[in-house]
Amino acid sequence: MHPAPSVIIFTTLSGLGFGLFFWLGLGFPEVIRSTLFAFFVIAYALSCTGLIASTFHLGNKMNAIYAFSQWRTSWLSREGIAAVVTLILFAIVAALRIFLGAEMSISGALGSFFALVTVFTTSMIYGQLKTIRRWNQPLTPVLFLLHALGGGALLAGEVKIAGWLLLALTIVFLASWKIGDQRAASRGTTGDATGLAHLGDVRMLESGHTARNYVMDEMVYRVARKHAEKLRIIAVVLAGALPAAILLLTSPGHVTAFFALALHLVGVVVGRWLFFAEAEHVVGLYHGH
Repeated sequence: MHPAPSVIIFTTLSGLGFGLFFWLGLGFPEVIRSTLFAFFVIAYALSCTGLIASTFHLGNKMNAIYAFSQWRTSWLSREGIAAVVTLILFAIVAALRIFLGAEMSISGALGSFFALVTVFTTSMIYGQLKTIRRWNQPLTPVLFLLHALGGGALLAGEVKIAGWLLLALTIVFLASWKIGDQRAASRGTTGDATGLAHLGDVRMLESGHTARNYVMDEMVYRVARKHAEKLRIIAVVLAGALPAAILLLTSPGHVTAFFALALHLVGVVVGRWLFFAEAEHVVGLYHGH
Protein backbone atom coordinates (compact mmCIF):
# COMPACT_ATOMS: atom_id res chain seq x y z
CA MET A 1 0.00 0.00 0.00
CA HIS A 2 1.02 3.61 -0.48
CA PRO A 3 2.78 4.75 2.73
CA ALA A 4 1.02 8.09 3.25
CA PRO A 5 3.00 10.46 5.53
CA SER A 6 -0.14 11.32 7.51
CA VAL A 7 -0.69 7.68 8.50
CA ILE A 8 2.97 7.24 9.45
CA ILE A 9 2.83 10.37 11.62
CA PHE A 10 -0.47 9.23 13.14
CA THR A 11 0.64 5.71 14.11
CA THR A 12 4.05 6.89 15.35
CA LEU A 13 3.05 9.90 17.46
CA SER A 14 -0.24 8.60 18.83
CA GLY A 15 1.46 5.35 19.83
CA LEU A 16 4.13 7.23 21.76
CA GLY A 17 1.57 9.57 23.33
CA PHE A 18 -0.78 6.85 24.54
CA GLY A 19 2.23 4.79 25.61
CA LEU A 20 3.35 7.68 27.82
CA PHE A 21 -0.20 8.01 29.16
CA PHE A 22 -0.05 4.35 30.18
CA TRP A 23 2.99 4.93 32.41
CA LEU A 24 1.67 8.23 33.77
CA GLY A 25 -1.53 6.50 34.81
CA LEU A 26 0.49 3.99 36.83
CA GLY A 27 2.41 6.77 38.56
CA PHE A 28 5.62 6.77 36.50
CA PRO A 29 7.73 8.82 36.63
CA GLU A 30 7.34 9.76 40.29
CA VAL A 31 7.23 13.52 39.85
CA ILE A 32 4.87 16.25 41.02
CA ARG A 33 3.49 19.68 40.12
CA SER A 34 5.22 21.46 37.22
CA THR A 35 7.29 18.44 36.16
CA LEU A 36 4.22 16.22 36.11
CA PHE A 37 2.38 18.92 34.17
CA ALA A 38 5.18 18.87 31.55
CA PHE A 39 4.88 15.11 31.12
CA PHE A 40 1.12 15.33 30.61
CA VAL A 41 1.61 18.14 28.08
CA ILE A 42 4.00 15.92 26.12
CA ALA A 43 1.55 13.01 26.20
CA TYR A 44 -1.33 15.19 25.02
CA ALA A 45 0.79 16.87 22.34
CA LEU A 46 1.92 13.54 20.87
CA SER A 47 -1.50 11.88 21.07
CA CYS A 48 -3.52 14.79 19.70
CA THR A 49 -1.01 15.61 16.95
CA GLY A 50 -1.12 11.99 15.85
CA LEU A 51 -4.92 11.85 15.87
CA ILE A 52 -5.19 15.11 13.94
CA ALA A 53 -2.65 13.84 11.39
CA SER A 54 -4.88 10.81 10.77
CA THR A 55 -7.50 13.10 9.22
CA PHE A 56 -5.08 14.48 6.60
CA HIS A 57 -5.57 11.36 4.51
CA LEU A 58 -9.29 12.05 4.14
CA GLY A 59 -10.53 13.70 0.97
CA ASN A 60 -13.18 15.53 3.00
CA LYS A 61 -11.94 16.27 6.53
CA MET A 62 -15.54 16.75 7.72
CA ASN A 63 -16.13 13.03 7.26
CA ALA A 64 -13.95 12.36 10.31
CA ILE A 65 -16.98 12.92 12.53
CA TYR A 66 -18.65 9.83 11.06
CA ALA A 67 -15.81 7.65 12.39
CA PHE A 68 -17.53 7.67 15.80
CA SER A 69 -20.85 6.29 14.58
CA GLN A 70 -19.86 2.81 13.37
CA TRP A 71 -18.48 1.37 16.61
CA ARG A 72 -20.41 -1.89 16.25
CA THR A 73 -18.46 -2.95 13.15
CA SER A 74 -15.53 -0.60 12.66
CA TRP A 75 -12.21 -0.72 14.51
CA LEU A 76 -11.57 2.82 13.29
CA SER A 77 -14.70 3.98 15.10
CA ARG A 78 -13.75 2.05 18.23
CA GLU A 79 -10.33 3.66 18.15
CA GLY A 80 -11.84 7.14 17.99
CA ILE A 81 -14.13 6.45 20.94
CA ALA A 82 -11.35 4.83 23.00
CA ALA A 83 -9.03 7.77 22.29
CA VAL A 84 -11.62 10.35 23.42
CA VAL A 85 -12.41 8.37 26.60
CA THR A 86 -8.69 8.11 27.38
CA LEU A 87 -8.03 11.82 26.83
CA ILE A 88 -11.00 12.84 29.00
CA LEU A 89 -10.03 10.42 31.79
CA PHE A 90 -6.47 11.72 31.88
CA ALA A 91 -7.64 15.33 31.86
CA ILE A 92 -9.39 14.60 35.18
CA VAL A 93 -6.50 12.55 36.55
CA ALA A 94 -3.91 15.16 35.55
CA ALA A 95 -5.84 18.10 37.01
CA LEU A 96 -6.41 16.44 40.39
CA ARG A 97 -2.86 15.07 40.65
CA ILE A 98 -1.14 18.30 39.60
CA PHE A 99 -3.23 20.91 41.40
CA LEU A 100 -4.53 18.99 44.43
CA GLY A 101 -1.82 16.37 44.87
CA ALA A 102 -4.41 13.57 44.81
CA GLU A 103 -3.15 10.01 44.29
CA MET A 104 -5.78 9.01 41.68
CA SER A 105 -4.37 5.48 41.58
CA ILE A 106 -7.60 3.74 40.56
CA SER A 107 -8.59 6.35 37.98
CA GLY A 108 -5.01 6.43 36.72
CA ALA A 109 -4.94 2.64 36.27
CA LEU A 110 -8.27 2.86 34.44
CA GLY A 111 -6.81 5.51 32.17
CA SER A 112 -3.78 3.28 31.52
CA PHE A 113 -6.11 0.47 30.55
CA PHE A 114 -7.94 2.66 28.05
CA ALA A 115 -4.61 3.93 26.67
CA LEU A 116 -3.69 0.34 25.82
CA VAL A 117 -7.18 -0.28 24.41
CA THR A 118 -6.70 2.73 22.13
CA VAL A 119 -3.39 1.40 20.81
CA PHE A 120 -4.94 -2.05 20.37
CA THR A 121 -7.86 -0.68 18.38
CA THR A 122 -5.41 1.22 16.17
CA SER A 123 -3.53 -2.00 15.48
CA MET A 124 -6.75 -3.86 14.65
CA ILE A 125 -7.63 -1.33 11.94
CA TYR A 126 -4.82 -3.04 10.04
CA GLY A 127 -4.64 -6.44 11.68
CA GLN A 128 -8.24 -7.41 10.85
CA LEU A 129 -7.84 -6.78 7.09
CA LYS A 130 -8.01 -10.20 5.43
CA THR A 131 -7.27 -8.49 2.10
CA ILE A 132 -3.73 -7.73 3.31
CA ARG A 133 -2.35 -11.05 4.48
CA ARG A 134 0.91 -9.57 5.75
CA TRP A 135 -1.03 -7.56 8.34
CA ASN A 136 -3.66 -10.19 9.10
CA GLN A 137 -1.63 -12.02 11.76
CA PRO A 138 -1.55 -12.19 15.60
CA LEU A 139 1.72 -10.26 15.92
CA THR A 140 0.39 -7.03 14.40
CA PRO A 141 -1.30 -5.83 17.64
CA VAL A 142 1.68 -7.07 19.67
CA LEU A 143 3.98 -4.93 17.49
CA PHE A 144 1.85 -1.80 18.03
CA LEU A 145 1.58 -2.39 21.78
CA LEU A 146 5.33 -2.90 22.21
CA HIS A 147 6.02 0.25 20.20
CA ALA A 148 3.74 2.19 22.53
CA LEU A 149 4.90 0.63 25.79
CA GLY A 150 8.60 0.74 24.94
CA GLY A 151 8.55 4.28 23.58
CA GLY A 152 6.30 5.44 26.41
CA ALA A 153 8.63 3.96 29.01
CA LEU A 154 11.55 5.78 27.38
CA LEU A 155 9.67 9.08 27.51
CA ALA A 156 8.72 8.42 31.14
CA GLY A 157 12.36 7.84 32.08
CA GLU A 158 11.87 4.17 32.96
CA VAL A 159 15.01 3.21 31.06
CA LYS A 160 15.54 -0.37 32.22
CA ILE A 161 11.91 -1.31 31.63
CA ALA A 162 12.14 0.40 28.24
CA GLY A 163 15.28 -1.59 27.45
CA TRP A 164 13.56 -4.93 28.02
CA LEU A 165 10.47 -3.85 26.11
CA LEU A 166 12.57 -2.70 23.14
CA LEU A 167 14.44 -6.00 23.21
CA ALA A 168 11.07 -7.76 23.01
CA LEU A 169 10.14 -5.39 20.16
CA THR A 170 13.27 -6.49 18.28
CA ILE A 171 12.23 -10.14 18.53
CA VAL A 172 8.64 -9.42 17.49
CA PHE A 173 9.87 -7.32 14.55
CA LEU A 174 11.82 -10.31 13.20
CA ALA A 175 9.03 -12.79 13.88
CA SER A 176 6.34 -10.61 12.29
CA TRP A 177 8.40 -10.18 9.14
CA LYS A 178 8.96 -13.93 8.88
CA ILE A 179 5.26 -14.70 9.33
CA GLY A 180 4.28 -11.79 7.08
CA ASP A 181 6.52 -12.99 4.26
CA GLN A 182 5.00 -16.46 4.46
CA ARG A 183 1.46 -15.11 4.43
CA ALA A 184 2.17 -12.67 1.59
CA ALA A 185 3.66 -15.46 -0.52
CA SER A 186 0.43 -17.45 -0.21
CA ARG A 187 -1.96 -14.64 -1.15
CA GLY A 188 -2.61 -16.16 -4.57
CA THR A 189 -2.01 -15.41 -8.24
CA THR A 190 -3.70 -13.46 -11.01
CA GLY A 191 -5.43 -16.70 -11.93
CA ASP A 192 -6.89 -17.00 -8.43
CA ALA A 193 -8.04 -13.37 -8.51
CA THR A 194 -9.83 -13.78 -11.84
CA GLY A 195 -11.16 -17.28 -11.21
CA LEU A 196 -9.34 -18.57 -14.29
CA ALA A 197 -6.56 -20.53 -12.60
CA HIS A 198 -8.12 -23.82 -13.75
CA LEU A 199 -7.31 -22.84 -17.34
CA GLY A 200 -3.58 -22.62 -16.68
CA ASP A 201 -1.11 -19.79 -16.18
CA VAL A 202 -2.97 -16.46 -16.30
CA ARG A 203 -1.19 -13.20 -17.10
CA MET A 204 -2.32 -9.68 -17.83
CA LEU A 205 -2.63 -8.99 -21.57
CA GLU A 206 -3.47 -5.31 -21.27
CA SER A 207 -4.18 -2.91 -18.43
CA GLY A 208 -7.81 -2.13 -17.71
CA HIS A 209 -7.07 1.59 -17.54
CA THR A 210 -5.07 4.15 -19.47
CA ALA A 211 -3.91 6.34 -16.58
CA ARG A 212 -3.12 6.17 -12.89
CA ASN A 213 -6.16 5.77 -10.65
CA TYR A 214 -7.02 5.63 -6.96
CA VAL A 215 -6.65 1.86 -6.68
CA MET A 216 -3.21 1.91 -8.29
CA ASP A 217 -2.05 4.89 -6.24
CA GLU A 218 -3.31 3.68 -2.86
CA MET A 219 -3.46 -0.10 -2.98
CA VAL A 220 -0.69 -1.14 -5.40
CA TYR A 221 2.74 -0.05 -4.20
CA ARG A 222 5.94 -2.00 -4.67
CA VAL A 223 9.21 -1.61 -2.80
CA ALA A 224 12.28 -3.35 -4.24
CA ARG A 225 13.24 -6.43 -2.22
CA LYS A 226 16.86 -5.32 -1.78
CA HIS A 227 15.68 -1.93 -0.47
CA ALA A 228 13.15 -3.61 1.83
CA GLU A 229 15.86 -5.81 3.35
CA LYS A 230 18.09 -2.79 4.03
CA LEU A 231 15.21 -0.86 5.57
CA ARG A 232 14.31 -3.84 7.75
CA ILE A 233 17.82 -3.89 9.16
CA ILE A 234 17.72 -0.13 9.80
CA ALA A 235 14.30 -0.38 11.47
CA VAL A 236 15.09 -3.31 13.76
CA VAL A 237 18.51 -1.95 14.77
CA LEU A 238 17.43 1.64 15.40
CA ALA A 239 13.95 1.03 16.83
CA GLY A 240 14.80 -1.94 19.00
CA ALA A 241 18.20 -3.58 19.19
CA LEU A 242 20.54 -0.60 19.56
CA PRO A 243 18.39 1.42 22.02
CA ALA A 244 17.84 -1.76 24.06
CA ALA A 245 21.60 -2.39 24.22
CA ILE A 246 22.27 1.22 25.26
CA LEU A 247 19.61 1.18 27.97
CA LEU A 248 20.46 -2.24 29.39
CA LEU A 249 24.26 -2.16 29.17
CA THR A 250 25.03 1.41 30.25
CA SER A 251 24.43 3.36 33.44
CA PRO A 252 21.12 5.27 33.49
CA GLY A 253 21.47 8.90 32.47
CA HIS A 254 19.71 11.68 30.61
CA VAL A 255 22.22 11.66 27.74
CA THR A 256 22.00 7.93 27.06
CA ALA A 257 18.20 7.96 27.41
CA PHE A 258 17.88 10.86 24.98
CA PHE A 259 20.21 9.18 22.49
CA ALA A 260 18.26 5.92 22.76
CA LEU A 261 14.98 7.81 22.27
CA ALA A 262 16.31 9.60 19.17
CA LEU A 263 17.44 6.29 17.64
CA HIS A 264 14.13 4.67 18.53
CA LEU A 265 12.10 7.44 16.86
CA VAL A 266 14.07 7.18 13.62
CA GLY A 267 13.71 3.41 13.64
CA VAL A 268 9.97 3.58 14.31
CA VAL A 269 9.42 5.95 11.37
CA VAL A 270 11.40 3.65 9.05
CA GLY A 271 9.53 0.63 10.38
CA ARG A 272 6.15 2.30 9.96
CA TRP A 273 6.98 3.33 6.38
CA LEU A 274 7.96 -0.26 5.63
CA PHE A 275 4.84 -1.57 7.39
CA PHE A 276 2.68 0.18 4.81
CA ALA A 277 5.00 -0.08 1.79
CA GLU A 278 5.28 -3.88 2.09
CA ALA A 279 1.53 -4.43 2.49
CA GLU A 280 0.37 -6.26 -0.63
CA HIS A 281 -3.37 -5.76 -1.10
CA VAL A 282 -5.06 -8.61 -2.99
CA VAL A 283 -6.51 -6.11 -5.47
CA GLY A 284 -2.98 -5.86 -6.85
CA LEU A 285 -3.38 -9.36 -8.29
CA TYR A 286 -5.85 -7.95 -10.84
CA HIS A 287 -3.15 -5.55 -11.98
CA GLY A 288 -0.43 -8.15 -12.22
CA HIS A 289 1.25 -7.25 -8.91
